[in-house]
Amino acid sequence: MSEPSLPDDLPEEEAGVPDAEFAPEPILPEPVRQRITALTAAALPGLPGEEIPVALRRVARFAPNRRARLGGREIASQLTSDPLFRQRISGRIVTDAGDLGAAVASGVAPAAADPIEVAALAYLVRPEGWRELIEGAGDAVRAEADSAAIAGQIRDAEHRVARAEHDRAVAKVEADKLRDELARVREELGQLREEARSTSRALRESQAAQKRASDLLATEKGRASRIAADHDAEVRRLKTRLSEAETLAATGKQATKDARAADDARLWLLIETIGQAASGLRRELALGPSDKTPADFVADAAADRPGSPERSRARAQDTDDPGRLDQLLALPRAHLVVDGYNVTKRGFAEMSLEQQRKRLITGLGGIAAQTGDEVTVVFDGAERVHGLPPAPRGVRVLFSRKGDTADELIRQLVRAEPAGRPIVVISSDREVADGVRRHGAYPMGADSLLRRLARS
Repeated sequence: MSEPSLPDDLPEEEAGVPDAEFAPEPILPEPVRQRITALTAAALPGLPGEEIPVALRRVARFAPNRRARLGGREIASQLTSDPLFRQRISGRIVTDAGDLGAAVASGVAPAAADPIEVAALAYLVRPEGWRELIEGAGDAVRAEADSAAIAGQIRDAEHRVARAEHDRAVAKVEADKLRDELARVREELGQLREEARSTSRALRESQAAQKRASDLLATEKGRASRIAADHDAEVRRLKTRLSEAETLAATGKQATKDARAADDARLWLLIETIGQAASGLRRELALGPSDKTPADFVADAAADRPGSPERSRARAQDTDDPGRLDQLLALPRAHLVVDGYNVTKRGFAEMSLEQQRKRLITGLGGIAAQTGDEVTVVFDGAERVHGLPPAPRGVRVLFSRKGDTADELIRQLVRAEPAGRPIVVISSDREVADGVRRHGAYPMGADSLLRRLARS
């Protein structure tokens, strides 16, 4: 391919470019081609703008690390097709290369120089014998590649030899293990043979024992048959005796019924006599019906009537069987004494004190109406309570006086009752429960009353 003719007004160095090169471009080894592109890309921005071909002006504005990678194809094409651009860029590259560039430009390749660098400079400068320099660089690259391949083959061979040595060592270890395993298996085989002989002897002994057991079983079966026959005879005899006993029991039941009727008659007569004696004793002592009970006297002496209650602290809890409360309230003339705030703060703590008192007193009114028992509810009362509704029929509402507590008032109520009267005290306060128990009362937990109220 012929180069374009140069105009007459070009500078002297540009007019010195050869007119044409008819020899084809040499085939460049890949490392040489990459080095040519890198050198050209690095020197490209150093040329004046008018000396840069139009196709490469955009590439010259790329970042240095992107210029060779993105504009490599355009640079290679321009170096091949534009000898003038190649001469301009080679002059700058030779100057930057220093002594090596000067040596290559004079057609000399230093022996210690990198053949790839020499070939790249020779391609750009193109001194006498530049093709031979490129071919020499190609031979050096190929020789280096062959050396690398041979070195790789040597390394592979060494690796294979090492693996073979390793495999042989492993095989030796495995062979030793197999010999040890064979020895162990032989030893176990000897033990198994000995065990087999022992098992055979044990089998013969067990067969003999089984025969003896069979003979013994036949003997025991005969004995069991005789025992069964004796048992059947005994069952028949016992059935006969049972029939006789049932007859006697029927006779005895009738006799017991007659005796119970006589006892009921005697008991009725005794109770009637006691009742008449009690009536006579009341007449003799001139005892009229009383409009007060012992709890009323305690209320007059140690308690305030409905006033302002003091907030009480929550007490220890003791849950009892709610069925037990029903049993105690069913006793005649029972007296139910309730630790008011101990119950309400356990069951209605989310309400105000006024709502707590109202709900408890209303529920106790229902219990009094259902059971007919005497009911007393005691609250701590250091202040006055205003607007307390009237207590339901059968319910006594008390507040402890200032300086006293509801616990002490409850103990006074219990001590005032006569011995033998059933008194039920509702409080989860352990101290109150222990105190009233010593005086014969029945302490019950607050939960038992709350469940009873929930059921009403």
